[in-house]
Amino acid sequence: MNPPQPQSARDAGAVAMARRVLRIEAEAVAALADRIGGEFEQAVDLILQRHGRVIVTGIGKSGHIGRKIAATLASTGTPAYFVHAGEAAHGDLGMITPEDVVIALSNSGATEEVLTIVPLVKRQGAKLISITGNPESPLAREADVHLDAAVSEEACPLNLAPTASTTAALALGDALAVALLDARGFGADDFARSHPGGSLGRRLLTHVSDVMRPAERVPQIAETESLTTALLEMSRGGMGMTAVVAPDGKPMGIFTDGDLRRALERGCDARTATLSDVMTRNPRSIGPDALAVEAAEIMERQRISQLLVVDAQGALAGALTTHDLMLAKVI
Repeated sequence: MNPPQPQSARDAGAVAMARRVLRIEAEAVAALADRIGGEFEQAVDLILQRHGRVIVTGIGKSGHIGRKIAATLASTGTPAYFVHAGEAAHGDLGMITPEDVVIALSNSGATEEVLTIVPLVKRQGAKLISITGNPESPLAREADVHLDAAVSEEACPLNLAPTASTTAALALGDALAVALLDARGFGADDFARSHPGGSLGRRLLTHVSDVMRPAERVPQIAETESLTTALLEMSRGGMGMTAVVAPDGKPMGIFTDGDLRRALERGCDARTATLSDVMTRNPRSIGPDALAVEAAEIMERQRISQLLVVDAQGALAGALTTHDLMLAKVI
């Protein structure tokens, strides 16, 4: 047994090995792009034409990759689930219907557990897409459509452990899921509906009307009022602002803490000034049906902390602050 290397040598060797692995896996994925063509189109069309679900199957490392592909398909508009090839041969094939498409993963294309269920899948009337590293393998030959995920070498220095091959299969599965997403016209709202529990769902599904303070809770004042009256109205509302509204209910401007500071810096006499002297005219606004993330983007870009909300007729419908967006976990 060789004596252990010094720490610095081990660190240098680890970095070199990591870079080698990343280069090999990146090259393996890049090589797939040149092989994408007619068979990939056939796989997409086959899935779109069927009215059932996509069942992804595999075993070992291919099984782990298959689980991720099934999850990605399901979250991007293609109903899918994973069935372990071993379990499929012991009863789980009963989940498969004639309208389904089975995606079978096997780098060798000769995995016994996967090949065992192929005749049964076909007898059920389901269609079979294979993802293998060997286009001449039994699995590839028996599939209705074969997707070639072959790699020139594994990233493992022994060229044994599934590394580049599993990365390539995963990337090919992602490509298939995204192509199906695009073909279905699956949009951001659809994506959010399948991810309602996290910050993504909140960001994509929350509208301004969900987080704004309605007009009756928004401090409002006429432009003819005094600055002192405006300050009292601001304090009452607790939003650091007051909307300046016309008699018809349409906002003419806004008066904020920032406007007050700027007025005092200019030497404004708070005892005699009227609101028309210090307010910001033609303030930015947004509609209640807009996404809350759009309001956050406007406020960030304009460097403002409050935003008025107006309805389709231009009347004040409400207002919101960055604090409101933070409470709703939009930002």
